[in-house]
Amino acid sequence: MQFRSVVPSTLVNALDLVQAAVLGLGTGLALIIAIGAQNAFVLRQGIRGEHVAVVVVICALSDALLIAAGILGIGALIEAAPVVVDVIRYAGAAFLIGYGLIAAKRAIRPGSLTAGEQQGPLSTKAAVATVLALTWLNPHVYLDTVLLLGSVANSQAPDARWWFGGGAMLGSLIWFSALGFGARLLRRFFAKPSSWRILDGAIAVVMFALGIRMAIGA
Repeated sequence: MQFRSVVPSTLVNALDLVQAAVLGLGTGLALIIAIGAQNAFVLRQGIRGEHVAVVVVICALSDALLIAAGILGIGALIEAAPVVVDVIRYAGAAFLIGYGLIAAKRAIRPGSLTAGEQQGPLSTKAAVATVLALTWLNPHVYLDTVLLLGSVANSQAPDARWWFGGGAMLGSLIWFSALGFGARLLRRFFAKPSSWRILDGAIAVVMFALGIRMAIGA
């Protein structure tokens, strides 16, 4: 009788944990899948085939750290010190506008993936520095990932919070892996300089829009 009474409750608890993980996966993907500076950079690196694994790992690991911070309650500290968010906001705005200028310059003078026409490859250090800046200088990362995901995670049962966080982390890994490594399927299309002109022009517009919006605090 005791064995029978334990099994149903254990099964229900396991289902609750799985449900929390699935909810975390869906919520994480909903926040990540959007046109943004970080995704645009990952897409571009994937198409060019440069340092894709490094960029994907940094993005996924950064999200994992931010999600964990939210679950641990770091979001409360961010709310208590809004000046920190303001500093990050202005620094991020300046970086995005600067990166937008670089993308606009590339759009004016497009390259291609064909031999002899390819733009100079981005060094590993430059790729790492860029993706770190695009990730950690974005205040919306702290608001969405730390505060929002952290709040939803902490609304779960105590033993389900990290399952929710694990699901969100898995969603981040799946998305960035698909975006970075899947982008190679577009390489044939981007063998034309005009295709790079369109992509870099779109990236420039996104960077300018995000930078200006960030600067005015929208």
